[in-house]
Amino acid sequence: MNVGFIGLGAMGAAMVRNLLGKGVQVTVWNRSRGVVDELAAEGASPAASADEAFNADIVLTMLAHDQAMRAVLLDSGVLAKARKGVVHVNLATISTELAAELSALHAKLGLGYVASPVFGRPPVALAGGLNVLAAGAPDAVAAAMPVLELLAAKVWPLGEDPVRANALKLAGNFMIVSAIESMGEAVALGEAYGVAAPELLDMLTSTLFNAPIYKIYGGMIAERRYTPPGFAAELGLKDVRLVLDAAEAKGLSMPLADLAEASLESLLGGPDKNLDLAALAEVARARVEGR
Repeated sequence: MNVGFIGLGAMGAAMVRNLLGKGVQVTVWNRSRGVVDELAAEGASPAASADEAFNADIVLTMLAHDQAMRAVLLDSGVLAKARKGVVHVNLATISTELAAELSALHAKLGLGYVASPVFGRPPVALAGGLNVLAAGAPDAVAAAMPVLELLAAKVWPLGEDPVRANALKLAGNFMIVSAIESMGEAVALGEAYGVAAPELLDMLTSTLFNAPIYKIYGGMIAERRYTPPGFAAELGLKDVRLVLDAAEAKGLSMPLADLAEASLESLLGGPDKNLDLAALAEVARARVEGR
């Protein structure tokens, strides 16, 4: 299985290491070279350019945002030069607008396209335990499935329209942000009555809210442990803005997303911007306490 991989941030690098550990031949490229050299030392094949990474049969991309996708794949002409029949699997969280554009462009160029945004943090990606969405033409999804199954605890098929996968991913990320906001406010209430954050969150995330998001983020909030970031707050803000854009496109109002955007802007307006999304809880606590 010949796989190309573009975008080697914390999540992308963890996915590549998982694939290498399972014997997959992976050709890697990134805009900064350091991580390419690290992965080459672990068995990956370094590509001199994004075009070279697209010489593979299946190409996975995990780029940070819409702007990076456009710069690396569209503005550069990489997709336009790619060999017909290549299947491109986009693992990143992007806007529904760009998802629709990419779907149409790939069809025009004779390329396969699968929208496969993922749920999980880097340690989960390294262990091959992600929840992976998959939407696209049946033949493209079938070609990508052997690789996706190596990345996933479960692959969730979502039909032929790639936009559906990106919409579901945005909805999921919105719910994560909402969970952090609610835990921050609940902690402030408990502390006002003498219940410490670790005590409150241990009880609630072991019973009523016994789910990975509550347990992982609840533990971080209880310890006020926000660095180093596993999922950066600035990426959370990017995702909330994509949620609001997607809602506006359908004439929807999302008041809680508006609150989350304002809270994340406040968080990132401070001196320390290298924070995990869990630090959103500190803004929620301060708001409840009138600080």
